[in-house]
Amino acid sequence: MIKYTLDTPIGKLPRINERYLKKFHKLGLITVRDLLYHFPNRYDDFSKIIPIGNLKLNETATIQGEVLKIDNIHTFKKRMCLTEALVKDPSGSVKVIWFNQPFLIKNIKQGKKISLSGKYAMGPKGPYLSNPNYEMIPLGKIFTLHQKFGGGLTHTAGLVPVYPETTGLGSRFLRYYVKLILPTAIQIKEFIPWNILKKQKLPNIQTAIKNIHFPKNLKSADEARKRFAFEELFLLQLFVLKQRKNLQKENSFSIPFDKDLIKSFVDKLPFKLTDAQRKSAWEIFLDLAKSEPMNRLLQGDVGSGKTVVATMVALEVAKAGFQVAFMAPTEILAQQHFKEVSKLVKGLDIKVGLLTGDEKKFSTDTNIVIGTHALIQKTVKFNKLALVIVDEQHRFGVEQRATLLRDKTYLPHLLSMTATPIPRTLALTIYGDLDISLLDEMPKGRQKIITRIIPPEERDSAYEFIRREIKKGRQVFVICPRIEPPVKSRPDVGINGADAGQLEIDPRKLLWAEVKAVKEEYEKLATKIFPDLKIDMLHGKIKAKEKDRIMTDFKNKKSDVLVSTSVIEVGIDVPNATVMMIEGADRFGLAQLHQFRGRVGRGEHQSYCFLFSTSGETTARLRALQKYDSGFDLAEKDMEIRGPGQFY
Repeated sequence: MIKYTLDTPIGKLPRINERYLKKFHKLGLITVRDLLYHFPNRYDDFSKIIPIGNLKLNETATIQGEVLKIDNIHTFKKRMCLTEALVKDPSGSVKVIWFNQPFLIKNIKQGKKISLSGKYAMGPKGPYLSNPNYEMIPLGKIFTLHQKFGGGLTHTAGLVPVYPETTGLGSRFLRYYVKLILPTAIQIKEFIPWNILKKQKLPNIQTAIKNIHFPKNLKSADEARKRFAFEELFLLQLFVLKQRKNLQKENSFSIPFDKDLIKSFVDKLPFKLTDAQRKSAWEIFLDLAKSEPMNRLLQGDVGSGKTVVATMVALEVAKAGFQVAFMAPTEILAQQHFKEVSKLVKGLDIKVGLLTGDEKKFSTDTNIVIGTHALIQKTVKFNKLALVIVDEQHRFGVEQRATLLRDKTYLPHLLSMTATPIPRTLALTIYGDLDISLLDEMPKGRQKIITRIIPPEERDSAYEFIRREIKKGRQVFVICPRIEPPVKSRPDVGINGADAGQLEIDPRKLLWAEVKAVKEEYEKLATKIFPDLKIDMLHGKIKAKEKDRIMTDFKNKKSDVLVSTSVIEVGIDVPNATVMMIEGADRFGLAQLHQFRGRVGRGEHQSYCFLFSTSGETTARLRALQKYDSGFDLAEKDMEIRGPGQFY
């Protein structure tokens, strides 16, 4: 008989008091269903039960035997309580030690049968089993190597699941409750059609739930993971297809293609459009001519010319008598777009407005309004909004974008832009509700950024090179390393499932650590390396106005070097900056490293990107960045190195 339903609150499970309930909630576990879907992130392999006489030093093993004695020993010198036990089987006996867990003496009794999994280590007084997982064995039963599924044991036999945890709520505790509620899995209805499961060779939902928590072997665990990965993609595709279908039912303004206008605009450009820009613009023009809303993503590498394409499209909409809202994630980017778009449409009788938290150059007859989140305020009214352009669209929530489109009889067309390269197969999955236009070609004449991994012994030479660049009148970005949460050591597996993982760290402490890193780098460069140069710094604790002032000063060549955390925004354009120096480059992801690199190489001068590793070692990511220039190539390589990751 099943005691619980999928909707049973966690607090209704036995022996979960208010203190433990808060810990479950901290992990996002509210109901039995949530706990069933709280999957292990790895497994400890305790499938080998070894006779005590065959134990080998420094190996993790599982033994089973009888408890001959158990005592708590207090070591006053180290202020530590050791729980020592002696366990024997027919092949011999072994000392077992737990650290600072005096309560174990109440659970483990002399003369009882026990199963133990832990590391066989050497101590000052001889070898011992260190801090093992333990499990009492029912009277009269000793499980053998040949018994399947660990003979019913949960913590010390077979593949033992290790879960994402929080302080005071370890894997041992979670395993107990997952096993308790596992029978409720039969209440989960299978929604993937049987023929699809068969074709993909995937287990049904009930089998997958059981095998992902308590697999008989790695093969069954892997099959369960594949099923849930497929399920995630399957549901995502259903969702985006439904969104696309719903969008097709809406009405939008049909804007005919004005060939003469666009030809005139293109002919006046001081550069030649790439084939990719022409193709993408044409795809967008075709969408605008339809009476259903466009929902298109313009995906282009750093410096591929997305803004020119967006301006061309905005011009056509504006000249047709409609308004355009152009949304940027930060004020400085909004100001940058305002200047660039104004320059591109100069002389074409187009009014361009700017609306941010600080500036309001905007009236009801403005044709193209560029701004930040200020555009979505209720007080902002558009007369005939026909096109919304959102730069770096992943920086905005769905609700923010939807606000711009609210209360419209005719839904505006939506053009999203991103400089974050995504492998095409992954992009089709994530952005299945959007049509995708690719700018996979760089403007001619753009010089390749020379990327170098700098070993510790060549650091001084790199500084000298930077000094020479600054003497030529160039400028330099210095990115400080990302601060990672500390990882707790795991010599053994503790009684409470205190397995390896990141310690819980207050995000504010991490922010202050990064601020400290910037200040230390700034002090080093300003006092020891470049005392004669003008150096400025940026970090997450600087207020927005001050941050904008610092960036504006840098763009206006009032400083030579800008030391920063990763707050350097995507799209910031400083053509005079020719060197990007990244400290702790091994701590950043490939996409972020590529974005940093894209802050230089935006002018006529040769640019450079110098990578310094925290450990001095060269990782696969750094080698890939040195080898590939294209963000799309790097995205494919990143997926190869790390896998596709999670979509949410």
